[in-house]
Amino acid sequence: MHNERDALIAGLIALAGFLKANPEVPVSMGPVAVRAFPEHGPDHQMRAEVDKVAALLGTEIDPDHLPHGHYMTGIDFGPVRYEFTAILAAARARHAAVDSYRDCIQTDNT
Repeated sequence: MHNERDALIAGLIALAGFLKANPEVPVSMGPVAVRAFPEHGPDHQMRAEVDKVAALLGTEIDPDHLPHGHYMTGIDFGPVRYEFTAILAAARARHAAVDSYRDCIQTDNT
């Protein structure tokens, strides 16, 4: 393979072929998502990358995720979805603050 992108595509094609040839193998009937993210950087740069991908996909920015600090777009192929998401600085800071309490609280398992 030339790069990680080619390896991912080949793997998805191989998985689809395997599942098609082996109908007895169970699969989830729920949605499947392939997610990609821009390089971390200033919010305006990450939003610009998402805008660029939205233009390539012919899609809009998903307004439902904006209040959570996720600037994202996506496209569906039946139950398979491709998403490109920038997690903006404020959302990353909120997550880091919440995560800083990990292992500080212990439950009484009696």
